[in-house]
Amino acid sequence: MEEKKPESATKNVKKVNLLDHNAIKHLLDESVSEIVTSRGYKEDVRLRNVKFLLGGIIIVVALVAQFYNKKFPQNRDFLICCIGLYVVLTAVMQLILYIKEKNAILFTYPLEGSFTSTGLVVSSKLPRFSDLYTLTIDSADPNSISAGKSVQLTKSVTQWLTKDGVLVEGLFWKDVEALIKDYTEGGEPKKKR
Repeated sequence: MEEKKPESATKNVKKVNLLDHNAIKHLLDESVSEIVTSRGYKEDVRLRNVKFLLGGIIIVVALVAQFYNKKFPQNRDFLICCIGLYVVLTAVMQLILYIKEKNAILFTYPLEGSFTSTGLVVSSKLPRFSDLYTLTIDSADPNSISAGKSVQLTKSVTQWLTKDGVLVEGLFWKDVEALIKDYTEGGEPKKKR
């Protein structure tokens, strides 16, 4: 007879296809976001909202250009303006992605009650055909006087995933929490005894 496993034991297991590079990165990124927010950091969604607003405006411009009530020869100048506006707004969106967002998976506000005035930017990299996952925690405002030094963790994903693709959350949480601790203590001088 087949033994039944307790429902709670299989309920929270995070499993991924080890042959899918993007799925591995997504699983690790989601887990990092969960860990950082569980430490009391609140997610800062202002940049995401700006991108949504800009995307909505781009869609409205495209729809207006498509369904304008005059036919082509009469609406030529209007279409040129709409196409120009579409290109400019799309370029602004790409500029935001390139300059501000980069590889960021999470922007946070500062911890409540802390003396720092800047939140965190958590970014990650998992190059194609590589098993080395790099996690970086940096200040949301690197020019701020309260900004901490950037900290980085690079490890093979095989350290956190079993051969079946199950994330060993205890090890992963321990490594990420140690990185957060390194960041928060990095700005303060260490006391010598």
